Amino acid sequence: MHAPASRPPIIYLDNNATTRIAPEVFEAMVPFLTENYGNPSSAYSFGKRVEGHLKEAREKVASLLGCTPKEIIFTSCGTESDNAAIWSALQTTGKKHIVTTQVEHSAIMNQTDWLEKNGYGVTRLPVAADGTLSLADVEKAIRDDTAIVSIMWANNETGVLFPVEEIASLCKKRGVLFHTDAVQTPGKIDLRHVVQSDIDLLSMSGHKLHAPKGVGVLYAKKRTKLVPFVIGGGQERGKRGGTENVASIVGLGRAAELAIGRLSDEQTRVRALRDRFENALLERLPNLYINGKRDQRLPNTANIAFDFVEAEAILMMLDRSGICASSGSACTTGSLDPSHVLSAMGLTPARARSCVRFSFSHYNTDADIDHALQVIPPMIEQLRAMSPLNADHPDNFNYDIEAAREKEEKLMAQTMAAINE
Repeated sequence: MHAPASRPPIIYLDNNATTRIAPEVFEAMVPFLTENYGNPSSAYSFGKRVEGHLKEAREKVASLLGCTPKEIIFTSCGTESDNAAIWSALQTTGKKHIVTTQVEHSAIMNQTDWLEKNGYGVTRLPVAADGTLSLADVEKAIRDDTAIVSIMWANNETGVLFPVEEIASLCKKRGVLFHTDAVQTPGKIDLRHVVQSDIDLLSMSGHKLHAPKGVGVLYAKKRTKLVPFVIGGGQERGKRGGTENVASIVGLGRAAELAIGRLSDEQTRVRALRDRFENALLERLPNLYINGKRDQRLPNTANIAFDFVEAEAILMMLDRSGICASSGSACTTGSLDPSHVLSAMGLTPARARSCVRFSFSHYNTDADIDHALQVIPPMIEQLRAMSPLNADHPDNFNYDIEAAREKEEKLMAQTMAAINE
């Protein structure tokens, strides 16, 4: 019998989907999964001791935003924080209109879709071909009945940054609440000036900054009215019911400390890794495009269109080489539709389906990039050689969406069959 083939070592380039738990974070969490298991709401000293560590973690997370601990509310995830912010704004203002964009995370997209079906008004702002957003469009969209403007700080697929602080100031002048989904930003850009901005509500998620899954944050600026989205006991000063996930919150506090300390590395070394990766692929492969304004992105994110190849075929072959990447948000994996973000940027269905997102972190090395650059160019050339939609084929990207879908489904089946031979 033949021994099973060993898997290649993992090179993880999908850090916008989730991140590894930092060893320092895991170490901080362990005591609260073992001996310090008391309920922080208990009256006895065993629980009160745990409550003290909860307070310390809140202070550390507050330092990440430069705010006060009282402005930090712990939640279960970024999605809950997003939903809570919008729901609270609708309840506290009594207004029924929301302004957002066409490129938000599904946490916002699906919630506003549901609200729209239930009688609320939603304006979804377009973006330019480079993924950027117009301040003038935001201003025009605000109405007398607008309860909240919710716009992400950085796009999870392209890394494009939006001018959220300018938008927040605009909203304040119009007397409208402003919320930003900032899930992708901690540790990548400095957020310690948030408290000086006009941002009313901000969402974060632990597993995007090397803390565990299952813990998030909602920042609510002082004097911002908040109606609890999760109703239960009096936890989180009555703003979010449910016994606190102490171990994960402690881990998030430690991750916040690490994120502040690693900002320089993210802005220099990690950015250099990303840029070297992109530039090398641009030099070695034709018909390749970087999505998103290149000088207005997170330092770790590269979204690349490999024309004439299906992203799913690329990802399957990358996986066989031990490289983890994605075709977009992990929350929409499995969808047959092209990315709503890339479609909003004007990419054709065919090109949108050729796009792969690579997202780097503090833990990536030059050796990771070297290996990826060794694997990817010949792999793309191989896939293009099998593709009836290669650059020399008369059928290129100038066909309608239904024809595109039919041809791409046939291409995908052919490519998968060839790969599996």
